[in-house]
Amino acid sequence: MTTVVLADDEALLRKALAALLPLEGEITVLAEAEDGADAVRATLEHRPDVLVIDLEMPTVDGLGAVAEIRRTLPDQVILMLTRHARPGVLRKALKLGVQGFVSKSAEPAHITSVIKTLHEGKRWIDPDVSALAVVDDNPLTDREVDVLRATREGFSVADIAAQLHLAEGTVRNYLSNAMQKTQTRTRHEAARYAREHDWL
Repeated sequence: MTTVVLADDEALLRKALAALLPLEGEITVLAEAEDGADAVRATLEHRPDVLVIDLEMPTVDGLGAVAEIRRTLPDQVILMLTRHARPGVLRKALKLGVQGFVSKSAEPAHITSVIKTLHEGKRWIDPDVSALAVVDDNPLTDREVDVLRATREGFSVADIAAQLHLAEGTVRNYLSNAMQKTQTRTRHEAARYAREHDWL
C-alpha cells in the first residue's frame, strides 16, 4: 500500500484524484491540501510515501512548498503535476529533488503507475513535459538572475551588493545587462519580466 498527500487548489481535480487513485491501485490518500502552505502542513504531519503536488497554487506555489518540505524531510518523494512546465520551472524543481513530473491532463491510471514508480525509488518525467524542458529560452546569466531575484524581494542595490559580496558598480552592471536582455526600462520591470517567464 502506498500512502499519498494530494495538494491541488482545483477542488474538482483534487477530489476526483482522491476518489480515483485508490480505485486504480493500492493507494491510500492520507490528506488533501488546497494550497502550498496547506501542503507543507499536511506532508509534515502525515509523512506520506509520495506527495502529489500541483505546480501552480495560491499563497505558496508548488516549488515554494517543496523547498519548505525539503528542509524538514530531505528524502520526501514528490510527484509534481503541471499544465505547462516551462524550462526554468523544471530546472528549479529538479534542483529541489522532485522525482516525477506528470501532466495534469493524464489519466488517473497513469498517475497511479507513476506514483508506484516513484515509490520504488525510480524517477519519471512525462515525455511531453520533458520535451518542454529541453527548450531553454533564458538569456540571463546566473548572476543576473541572482540580482533580479533580490530586486524582486525589494532590496536596494547596496543591499544586493552586500548580500552577494559584490561591488555596487558590479550589481548595477548586472542589472543593466538584465534590463537590456529583457528590453525593460527599470530593474523592477526586468525582475517582473523575468519572473513572468520563469527565469527566476
